Amino acid sequence: MEFHTIKYVKPLKDMILEIVFNNGIKKKYDIKLLLKKNEVFKKLKDEKLFNEVKIDIGGYALIWNEKIDLSSEEIWNNGY
Repeated sequence: MEFHTIKYVKPLKDMILEIVFNNGIKKKYDIKLLLKKNEVFKKLKDEKLFNEVKIDIGGYALIWNEKIDLSSEEIWNNGY
């Protein structure tokens, strides 16, 4: 199975991320969808923390800190 790796991420308003994958596909991902699923993502309501998003080494996830991350496959499958 080939993973979809992330090349670029930009935080937008209203807890939306704009992501560009290494294959050139661009998607947006609404973090608010995760607030109901997992308590840890509620910390991203803090705009300063939300805007600190980074791509992990290899491009397999987005990371905010040692406790908050989001896999590239989640974004690929559920982004728009």
